[in-house]
Amino acid sequence: MSDVPHTPLLDTVDTPADLRKLKPSQLRQLADELRTETISAVGVTGGHLGSGLGVVELTVAIHYVFNTPEDRLVWDVGHQCYPHKILTGRRSRIRTLRMGGGLSGFTKRSESEYDPFGAAHSSTSISAALGFAVANKLSDAPGKGIAVIGDGAMSAGMAYEAMNNAEAAGNRLVVILNDNDMSIAPPVGGLSAYLARLISSHEYLGLRSLAKRAIRRVSRRLSSVAGKAEEYARGMATGGTLFEELGFYYVGPIDGHNLDHLIPVLENVRDAEEGPILVHVVTQKGKGYAPAENSADKYHGVQKFDVITGAQVKAPPGPPAYQNVFGETLAKLADADSRICAITAAMPSGTGVDKFAKAHPDRAFDVGIAEQHAVTFAAGLAAQGMRPFCAIYSTFLQRAYDQVVHDVAIQNLPVRFAIDRAGLVGADGATHAGSFDIAYLATLPNMVVMAAADEAELVHMTYTAAEHDSGPIALRYPRGNGVGVELPQVPQKLEIGKGRIVREGKKVAILSLGTRLAEALKAADALEARGLSTTVADLRFAKPLDEELIRRLLTTHEVAVTIEEGAIGGLGAHVLTFASDAGLIDAGLKLRTMRLPDLFQDQDKPEKQYDDARLNAEHIVDTVLTALRWNEAAVADGGVRA
Repeated sequence: MSDVPHTPLLDTVDTPADLRKLKPSQLRQLADELRTETISAVGVTGGHLGSGLGVVELTVAIHYVFNTPEDRLVWDVGHQCYPHKILTGRRSRIRTLRMGGGLSGFTKRSESEYDPFGAAHSSTSISAALGFAVANKLSDAPGKGIAVIGDGAMSAGMAYEAMNNAEAAGNRLVVILNDNDMSIAPPVGGLSAYLARLISSHEYLGLRSLAKRAIRRVSRRLSSVAGKAEEYARGMATGGTLFEELGFYYVGPIDGHNLDHLIPVLENVRDAEEGPILVHVVTQKGKGYAPAENSADKYHGVQKFDVITGAQVKAPPGPPAYQNVFGETLAKLADADSRICAITAAMPSGTGVDKFAKAHPDRAFDVGIAEQHAVTFAAGLAAQGMRPFCAIYSTFLQRAYDQVVHDVAIQNLPVRFAIDRAGLVGADGATHAGSFDIAYLATLPNMVVMAAADEAELVHMTYTAAEHDSGPIALRYPRGNGVGVELPQVPQKLEIGKGRIVREGKKVAILSLGTRLAEALKAADALEARGLSTTVADLRFAKPLDEELIRRLLTTHEVAVTIEEGAIGGLGAHVLTFASDAGLIDAGLKLRTMRLPDLFQDQDKPEKQYDDARLNAEHIVDTVLTALRWNEAAVADGGVRA
């Protein structure tokens, strides 16, 4: 780790108002110091690094040219916002990034007036900025809406839906396309910078607007021919045909690290009377830090690291990560089954699909940030007899819920959903927590929902899903490493809707779903020490429920507790509904449900998050003892146990 770097110019800047007092000739030094401070801070905290380093100059230029926070700046996804946070009054807390009680790793409305819109999922920025722009236009208030969106985020349809509607904002909307993969434009230089300044100038924009109005006055045939000719010529010169078709004035591409190019173009855009405008900026992910430049993917999200060497602090060796267990298991199954395919939405390493892709590249599909397409693509594969696994984080699958319902569940297609990051996720906080998938999937007819208690169970469930051809099936597993159990050499096909007894007792029953099983077993030890004989069941399935097992446990134990890593409406709700429908809730039963609290939990260490959620062993014990004490008090008072 390194000490706080020497940053004399940055030390004079607390807000963008301070930044705008600087001379243009000082901005290069400021950007260099801002990059150094960003590297130093992330070295201490870990977090997203490469994307933030790529937009240092762009961040400086935007805050220098535009009047933030009156001009509303929306960062798409938000993982590139660390330099922005440093320049907007939060430098003193920047070394608390992603920690409990510290700064969020994403933009957050409650954190600063310079974060007008929270963003941690992709492709929402243009819609939000359009909302700000149109609201200001309708109320005759000053201020533009500015969206900074990466080229990866442009793979999602929502970005184009917003752009198609953007004409209503006029010159109040500015979209900055941060092309950091060279995926759209060729290398840029002095000529393209000159062209960008030219076509963003007031005179040129006025001529373009005049030409459009003139063309509208001629016949449809002439308009069509002239429009296509003008479009073709302009597209050859600037590459902006698509964006112009969507109603934007296209400017670019320009070098996103050259402040001498950025500043005059953004000033032209700021002062333009025509709009909306899209500025195409080319940047390099990890810019200015050799380890990140040379390994952009690895430095997208990093652990704490040594700033001098770039070496990340490695966790001690332990059990394999759940996503790797899934990916390697699926690859082995695909060796013997040519129908198995894997689909992910821009998260191959995060879901383990990279392991599958290495073994079966022709059957692995990364569709980009396009979860809706991923699900329906998988549905099409399933309808044609393939066995697709759609591997998506729980929180990202929410974006495709309509497709899960209409394209998969209603048609009863055997799409396999591998739901990574199920449960709480630590430093990424509420936006990335997999809190809702049990509730939103288990409510659907035809859907099977499994949750792995450990890495061995994940192997069995992956195989079970592969063999399940009678409808959609989902398996959920958390972020992080397994618990250290031995992985099976030969996977078992689980009976759908059947749980297992892990520990047999008589008085207390703990019905666990997912990886809280380890805490349930610890709680059972503590209860046994108090003389309370305890059964622990791993239900395995949230849907269909093992009604036979649940009925037996509820009718033979005085207290029953369900526990899950999901929000209200999940396993506990389904068990309560079954118990009610079956007439099991009577004077002799104490049934309690334990689940995530009805709130969005901020970032913290996972163990602290689960403790705050009251989902650890001591809380299971407390829930059981409270139920028993209430029960005993009611009997002593001559009341009825209920």
